[in-house]
Amino acid sequence: MKIKTLFFIGLSALWLSTHIFSYPRNDIPVPEPSVDFLNLKDGDQVSNPFKVTFKANGIRTEPAGEFKENSGHHHLLINKPYIEKGNAIPADSNHLHFGKAQTETELNLNPGVYTLTLQFADGYHRSYGKALSKTIQIEVK
Repeated sequence: MKIKTLFFIGLSALWLSTHIFSYPRNDIPVPEPSVDFLNLKDGDQVSNPFKVTFKANGIRTEPAGEFKENSGHHHLLINKPYIEKGNAIPADSNHLHFGKAQTETELNLNPGVYTLTLQFADGYHRSYGKALSKTIQIEVK
């Protein structure tokens, strides 16, 4: 083969490998991590006792106790707003911790309207902030 032909084949192979077979593709959007309620939505009416199921997307759910990159656990805040990023989440009757990596709980609340905020935090209970929170309002009959 002539050198020009070999050169052309080499450049073609290089172009193909960088444009077709490369991973990840820059034109494919990667979703940001998020949390959500799986069985409740804003405005739902529920009766006691009721189950609350939550999910983390794009981040691992792991038990509390140590810091692991891209992981954490859920907290359910009752009538409380999200916790600013980096702040520790209190432990009381309005800030429920799921440090064993639980993804559901059963609640029994007095009748009324409640704001529920799902808040994700790292292994040391430090909040990931608004980006990893979800707030809904429900009514308990």
